[in-house]
Amino acid sequence: MTEDPFVAHRSLLFTVAYELLGSAADAEDVLQESWLRWAGVDRAQVHDPRSYLIRIVTRQGLNRLRTLTRRREQYVGEWLPEPLLTSPDVAEDVELAESVSFAMLTVLETLGPTERAVFVLREVFELPYEEIAEALGKTPPTVRQIARRARAHVAARRPRVRVSRSEQQRVVERFLATLRTGRLQDLMEVLAPDVVLIADGGGIAAAVPAPVHGAEAVAALLARIGRLPVPFDTTAVWLNGAPAGRIDIDGEPSVVSLAVENGRVTRVYIVRNPRKLTRLDTPADLTR
Repeated sequence: MTEDPFVAHRSLLFTVAYELLGSAADAEDVLQESWLRWAGVDRAQVHDPRSYLIRIVTRQGLNRLRTLTRRREQYVGEWLPEPLLTSPDVAEDVELAESVSFAMLTVLETLGPTERAVFVLREVFELPYEEIAEALGKTPPTVRQIARRARAHVAARRPRVRVSRSEQQRVVERFLATLRTGRLQDLMEVLAPDVVLIADGGGIAAAVPAPVHGAEAVAALLARIGRLPVPFDTTAVWLNGAPAGRIDIDGEPSVVSLAVENGRVTRVYIVRNPRKLTRLDTPADLTR
């Protein structure tokens, strides 16, 4: 039997939904809803299953995103995307890896739902404007205008320097090593002067409630982790297409993702919300 197109394109559809939502759990829900709609479609009328399925997932994703946007306004503390364990292979597609990075997903959170959908479908998955317009129920000229605004918005906020995988890995390993020592000066040397730390505990796990700015303040905060009187371990892992770290404190996991520029850390993203840490054992299948 020929494999069902939904099954054949499932990893692509999951990637679309995840980039729209920043949440793997919600992306899985969107795929389930999309499957139910696909099951009722007359396949004989579908000439391009891939595009048709992307349209279904986009519509369901937008519905979910509008609901999530309202929920996130009441989120306790800072919101960060749900981290995904990925294989190093994801980094081979540089554009895909950048699009699912913590830095990019946090920027996408500052877009409205429609702008985010247009940006993701056009800039990441390179869909024609006509197909995006059909998915969103808008005209192609309107979609082009939205795309221009979204590109300008993202360009003004995304990291300006793209570092190599080897440099990212080197800085991550150095960061984790200094974290284990708990020595303030070692941490200061790996952090950029204007570094920002953002932590997401979701009101469940302890986390700073607002961004922490500056190397001195961030280093002082991180130094306390290495001095905790409980079992403490760090492991280098691949998250969202890039080298990152897993931190286990007294058996409780957290993850840390870093943005790097000129060999120093410019952003520290720490996820401690246990509801977002359920996918750290099996790599996610991402593709475009």
